[in-house]
Amino acid sequence: MTATVPPAPSENPIPDPAGRVELPPGAVLTDARFVNDDLLPVPLARRRWTTYNFTALWVGMAHNIPSWLLASGLVALGMDWKQAVFTIALANVIVLAPMQLTGHAGPKYGIPFPVLARASFGLRGANLPAMIRAGVACAWFGIQTWIGGQGIFVLLGKLFGGWAEASEVGGQPWTLWVCFVLFWALELAIIYRGMEALRRFENWAAPFVIVGALVLLVWVANKAGGLGPLLDQPSKLGWGADFWPVFFPSLMGMIAFWSTLSLNIPDFTRFGAGQRAQVWGQTLGLPTTMTLFALLSVFVTSGSQAVYGAAIWDPVQLAAKTDNVFGLLFALVTVLVATISVNIAANVVSPAYDLANLAPRFITFRTGALITGVVGVVIMPWKLTETPELYIFTWLGLVGGLLGTVAGILIADYWIVRRTRLDLTDLYTPGGRYWYTSGWNVHAVVAFAVGGVLAVGGSHSAPGKGPFPQDGLIPFLKPLADYGWAVGLAASLVVYVALTAGRRRV
Repeated sequence: MTATVPPAPSENPIPDPAGRVELPPGAVLTDARFVNDDLLPVPLARRRWTTYNFTALWVGMAHNIPSWLLASGLVALGMDWKQAVFTIALANVIVLAPMQLTGHAGPKYGIPFPVLARASFGLRGANLPAMIRAGVACAWFGIQTWIGGQGIFVLLGKLFGGWAEASEVGGQPWTLWVCFVLFWALELAIIYRGMEALRRFENWAAPFVIVGALVLLVWVANKAGGLGPLLDQPSKLGWGADFWPVFFPSLMGMIAFWSTLSLNIPDFTRFGAGQRAQVWGQTLGLPTTMTLFALLSVFVTSGSQAVYGAAIWDPVQLAAKTDNVFGLLFALVTVLVATISVNIAANVVSPAYDLANLAPRFITFRTGALITGVVGVVIMPWKLTETPELYIFTWLGLVGGLLGTVAGILIADYWIVRRTRLDLTDLYTPGGRYWYTSGWNVHAVVAFAVGGVLAVGGSHSAPGKGPFPQDGLIPFLKPLADYGWAVGLAASLVVYVALTAGRRRV
């Protein structure tokens, strides 16, 4: 792959009755700096994901241990269960909007997120948002893999005994490291088989995990003789002046939990049979699933408080309380399926495409997945989950602000500037309409800088609670820090539209 041979000027992409577009006949894209087989548009014949496939994808991704623990983090901050579930539900309704706006380009053009970003950032500039998204995904991959490995360690230790007393390596029992490495290898083996294997896995994983969560609820409710006292505990914050300073940053944190996917959702929707499939699939799969899972976590934890005298938010620790071998094995398989389901879909697919976009000549989708696996372990990001303050306010808040900024630019460019019209060939062609200035769109970079500074410039931490100054990195921006995702999205969108005024074009 050494040169790009564009189609003749008279050739145009071929639409189908559903409005989907593919490359025109005779288009030969061979410039290895911007093209490989994984980045090319998915042919119409291979765009066959249905509403069920997208719903199953979201059910599989949402039903995982960190999602289960979201409500516990909010309760630890002083909310009651109703306030926690309301915050989670509202956040997922809000994040659904940019999810569907950016997801529109997938079924229509069959392109992944980094190629879509070329339209706004430029063929080279697209690596800026792609690497930000890839870095976040690598961190999440490490978190999820460590949590999954811990779950396996706890349950196998309950089955066989003595695992926790094994000799330590690097401050942890060597048996825990074995569980972690085996789980890591299993995840990469599945994604290495490609997106079709992922679709098949999610199709059966989604209902299995739902059944597993319901079984846990029935088991603990039966032992408790009801749902327990947690449901009767009042909020420590009330609904007045003490509630709102906690609610808004928590809402932004809950939005940030899935704001990653609001960028790279085209990585999945590019396989969609049409817009109806992705719109209904995401609507049925995301807000409903996350709300249901939050309710289940509250009900199960409340039952555990009645049975054991203390609230056990971690479903793995709760499942380990049983002495039934079949129950432990079922819990083990459920933890495996749930964690793999979210991790390979949410945290491996995106960086695999993003890294391929960085160096298409050398990095394929499979190679990118392997790099993600290595980086996700080396950076050891699981320490971010040690406290609710660090996890919700610092990690999720900071990430959400930056990703919201990118989302604002993508939405502004695709919907307002271009009115959803793209030239597929030029997305892969140096010197084409998306080449801008040596492959960079300065307007997008400026919008990103402005939105990013406004979104995260005021980041602050309470004394001894985080890495930021108490008064904020930029003190006068401190009031905006609690609304980072919304501020970043709105600011970058407005700035980008203003800079590109009068350039309504393909």
